[in-house]
Amino acid sequence: MQRLKGIIFIVSGAKLWGATGPLMEWLLNHTSLTVSFMLTIRLSVAGMILITYLLLTGKNIFGIWQHKLWGRQLIVFGIVGMLGVQFAFVAAIHESNAVLATLLQFLAPIFVVAYVSLSLKKWPPKYQVIGIIGTLMGLFLLLTNASFESLLISPKALLWGVAVGLTFAFYTLYPARLMREWNVLLVVGWGMLIGGLTLGIVSRVWLSNQWVVFTDFKTLLLMVALIFFGTVAFILFLSSMKYITAVETSILSSIEPLTAMIISVIVFGTSLGFWQLVGVFVMLVCVTWLSIAGEKA
Repeated sequence: MQRLKGIIFIVSGAKLWGATGPLMEWLLNHTSLTVSFMLTIRLSVAGMILITYLLLTGKNIFGIWQHKLWGRQLIVFGIVGMLGVQFAFVAAIHESNAVLATLLQFLAPIFVVAYVSLSLKKWPPKYQVIGIIGTLMGLFLLLTNASFESLLISPKALLWGVAVGLTFAFYTLYPARLMREWNVLLVVGWGMLIGGLTLGIVSRVWLSNQWVVFTDFKTLLLMVALIFFGTVAFILFLSSMKYITAVETSILSSIEPLTAMIISVIVFGTSLGFWQLVGVFVMLVCVTWLSIAGEKA
């Protein structure tokens, strides 16, 4: 029953997170919302929800700030990790679509392997090399539909996609010690709040004329859904890891891009060519291979 609970959690979380991509794509395409304004609201509100939840459950939400080392790491994580990956992801959606942006985050394991190999000053194991080559082959098919003549996305979209992979890798590696020392939800909650407030200050959100979009009930409802889905998805993802292995989590997480793809096809009429679909399959298989082989190693 415990394992079943973990599977239900990760599948539900992956579906909810996969749904946030098309939601953001619709908002960016059909309203005057900008990437900066949307993310400022989303991160700030989601961060406050998590911090308030922890406060109501009796957690010491300010203890982490009493240690300069942890406080500095939390700020770096909030700005470079949390805000970095979220901004790159939404910008990639804005420049391409939710399906491509969601799949491009699977470049992250390649950057993780590269960082670890450089740190250890040795070549990665054969299984990682095979996984990386396969992932890049799948990416090539996804971006070109097996044509050498041109990319199916703009160079700007590809740049943001690579940024998603890089920032997601940083997001995965950097806060490891921080999350071991402190409550994971506490780190994520503060990270979201720091990222949202930082972006709000930089973009001077209080002067924005975009607040008026919230007078439209449909836009307001979709923003509430976006914040709710994203927050609940992350909680379910973290909770699932108590009951199932990291390999199972990685495999079942592949439901995320599939959910984004199905919703995008239904809502936006997004279509992928035959070789693009092959590329999607190859990428998911290779990322799963990296996870399974890494666990066994």
